[in-house]
Amino acid sequence: MTAIETDAALPWPHPPVKVGLVGAGPWARAVHARVLAAGPETRLTAVWARRAEAARETAEPHGAAAVTRFEELLDGCEAVAFAVPPAVQAELAPLAAKAGKALLLEKPLGVDLASARRLADAVDEAGVVSQLVLTNRYHPATREFLTRARELEITGARSCLLHGAFLGGEFATTWRLEHGALLDLGPHLLDLLDAAVGPIVRVRGTGDPRRWIELTCEHANGVVSQASLSGSVHVEQGNTRIELFGPQAPLVYDATELDHEETWSVLRREFATAVRTGVSGELDVHRGLHLQRLMAQASES
Repeated sequence: MTAIETDAALPWPHPPVKVGLVGAGPWARAVHARVLAAGPETRLTAVWARRAEAARETAEPHGAAAVTRFEELLDGCEAVAFAVPPAVQAELAPLAAKAGKALLLEKPLGVDLASARRLADAVDEAGVVSQLVLTNRYHPATREFLTRARELEITGARSCLLHGAFLGGEFATTWRLEHGALLDLGPHLLDLLDAAVGPIVRVRGTGDPRRWIELTCEHANGVVSQASLSGSVHVEQGNTRIELFGPQAPLVYDATELDHEETWSVLRREFATAVRTGVSGELDVHRGLHLQRLMAQASES
């Protein structure tokens, strides 16, 4: 626990954090707007998007304002949440940081390492709180898995994150189809492997990120892990699985059946706690920059 309790079941005895939302796409509507408006730790004050009609459709169900200028959004909030393509986030998040706003960031931070580094530098220069939306990391089952993993002697690991969203539908967006699974799915799986097995120091990749990419990760403790990524395969539901092997029985993490509704209250409480205490948690912009470095290595190889 920090100075402010982070247990999502406890009452929130502080004023809600006023959050402005950048973006009005399917993820912004399904998650960001709904979760931030639910409170009690946060209050959705306004939504800005480049399509005014989409901003209005996202804001109105939650009693938030739809603003026509990004600067107007900044004027009415303490924190800014981003649910936009990585290139847009990397362009606008530094401006929000410069304005003194806490940042709730999507992954990846940017489309390349240079833009991610500029965003991290802007956060450091402004001294603002940042937090990354790595969905699985806020789920109690994931945290239990990581606690158990850190107690194991691990010889090797294999993992996968597979789904069919790139084949069609509202999440087959331009940036995902262009950059593929490495940028979209890579942060999730690399983060979990890094946390479960030990810090990753090098990644090699092979394959086509728009179809199927295979990663070999070298960890600081000498362990080697494998990761398979694809958003272009037909599976009934998304498949996230990690297997840890060693002298003991394998430890398996399977997120297929996880109910992500258990995630959002934890994420919201921890972001509000970070804002109210002025102290970022583990999953901050520097975690995002670390993951971006690993993806850059995989892409270069």
